[in-house]
Amino acid sequence: MRSLLVMVLVLAGVAGCAEPAHPSDSVQPSNPAQPSAPAAPSFPVGAAVDYQLGGAYPLPAGVRLVARDVTASPASDAYNICYVNGFQTQPAERDLWLRERHDLVLFDASGNPVIDENWPDELIVDTSTADKRARLADIVGETVKTCASKGFNAVEFDNLDSYSRSNGALTVDDNLAFATALATVAHAAGMVAGQKNSADLGRRGQQEAKFDFAVAEECLRFQECATYASSYGDRLIDIEYTDDLPAPVDTVCALPNRPKSMVIRDRKLVTPSSQDYFYRHC
Repeated sequence: MRSLLVMVLVLAGVAGCAEPAHPSDSVQPSNPAQPSAPAAPSFPVGAAVDYQLGGAYPLPAGVRLVARDVTASPASDAYNICYVNGFQTQPAERDLWLRERHDLVLFDASGNPVIDENWPDELIVDTSTADKRARLADIVGETVKTCASKGFNAVEFDNLDSYSRSNGALTVDDNLAFATALATVAHAAGMVAGQKNSADLGRRGQQEAKFDFAVAEECLRFQECATYASSYGDRLIDIEYTDDLPAPVDTVCALPNRPKSMVIRDRKLVTPSSQDYFYRHC
């Protein structure tokens, strides 16, 4: 565990790096492909946030910003982010992809599908060619449009960093090109698009894929918050988890220059009906 002192010093640099790449914190979709698409409400910079990917439940008091899975419904009276697994398949769809979209799944030299070892039921999709990226964008794009039709304001695309689990078969450029296509679909549908993790991209996510905000898991723990802030300013949501907190909850929330929209959750993101549930917004 990294020392709290080191973290405080690193986080102190966020303020100096936090000039947003956009001219205003009132974020609207970047260069929407369809001018007639309804404009998304302004991103609520610094709002109290909850991360409800393990199941939707009534918003805790004061929460104005929430992320939920595409299978859920958006919350009323909140800014809603739709979770889409853009670069890997969902566990329930594994057989469908192997049966009907076989050539869009990444395979290793032995002919086995490449999986995410932390989530072994998820297959990594093959973003290595322009043709495959276009076909994948059509498929995932339908999910993005579902987010919009349900009333979500924004979308986050998970597993942008799948290239790091591809044994060299995929590159950063491959995934950024696919991310650009997905962000374009989101913007055309009137939503803003979020970069999920992948601090190693630096400013490329904002500059090339045209992401509008970032969702970072454990940027405090990994000392990456300033990297995201250099592109997105305060349009940064950070989720820290109770099993790897660097200090007690109150101490973490009191850190200077921590992300303004930060939530501490249980690792599995369970609902309040579970004894493992934990939620605290800072």
